[in-house]
Amino acid sequence: MPSMLQTVGKQLRNHPALIPLFIFIGGGATMSVLYLGRLALKNPDVSWDRKNNPEPWNKLEPTQQYKLFAINMDYSKLKKDRPDF
Repeated sequence: MPSMLQTVGKQLRNHPALIPLFIFIGGGATMSVLYLGRLALKNPDVSWDRKNNPEPWNKLEPTQQYKLFAINMDYSKLKKDRPDF
């Protein structure tokens, strides 16, 4: 009984038009997993340690950029506009 990878390889050899489909679907899946990992690790809305850091969004510096993409925003010039808790 052939394995799944052998079957896919055989299909790709017989139908080379499927190769770009596999490349783009694999790349899209990889990018989505990487983005989910970035959201889980870098986003201040996610609290992995509720005991020691229950509100991680309060410990952000005003000059810290946590968004992936910011248009026309210079985080180094921002001033603190919120109270300390």
